[in-house]
Amino acid sequence: MAGGGSALSLPLLIFLGFDAAVANGTNRVAILMEAAAGVASFKKNNHAHFSQSFKFALPTIPGAILGAIYATRIDDELFKTILAIVMILIVISLMLPKPHEAAAEKFSQGRKALVYPAMFMIGFYGGFVQAGVGFLLMAALLHLFGETLVRVNMHKVFIVMIFTIPALAVFILTDNVNWPAAIVLSAGAILGGWWAAHMSVHKGDHFIRAMLGVAMVLMAIKLFFD
Repeated sequence: MAGGGSALSLPLLIFLGFDAAVANGTNRVAILMEAAAGVASFKKNNHAHFSQSFKFALPTIPGAILGAIYATRIDDELFKTILAIVMILIVISLMLPKPHEAAAEKFSQGRKALVYPAMFMIGFYGGFVQAGVGFLLMAALLHLFGETLVRVNMHKVFIVMIFTIPALAVFILTDNVNWPAAIVLSAGAILGGWWAAHMSVHKGDHFIRAMLGVAMVLMAIKLFFD
């Protein structure tokens, strides 16, 4: 689920008592591990087009650095409110129909060029809050560049891996990573990914979306009124 994991783990860390910036930074370690595993999986299955992925990722790097710096300076209560709003928007996006591939011939070079400034803005968002960034990447790559869904998912994990590195560096340099929690969270992300895949096969994608949606609504309510 694009962005779903972060939308659960980030508020969970806040509920456990971590400051918003520490929760945000700690969460990045698991995100990096998960994205790197995804990149390795695409490489192993010969679904790699990383030269193009890197072109997409480059504009996200300065954006992610700026977003991460802002995340370390923003007031905790304001960040919680923003995160709650983001989670509600993600729940709404889960109820929308799945995206479809667009015909490549409809995309002019001028339109395709718009993907790069969009990547800078997505990078800022990813560096700032991360949760739901996968949805934004998918939208940009599908509707601005006209990539296929398989390539969109491949590009997505590569881009997240690339911009998470400098974003994580900002959180490390500002002492906003709790390493014991990060290690536990990374292990949990691996187990959670396996469980989600297992449940998706046996229960269907709608079941996973429903569970994720209910959990995020409850967490968003708690963030609003905590």
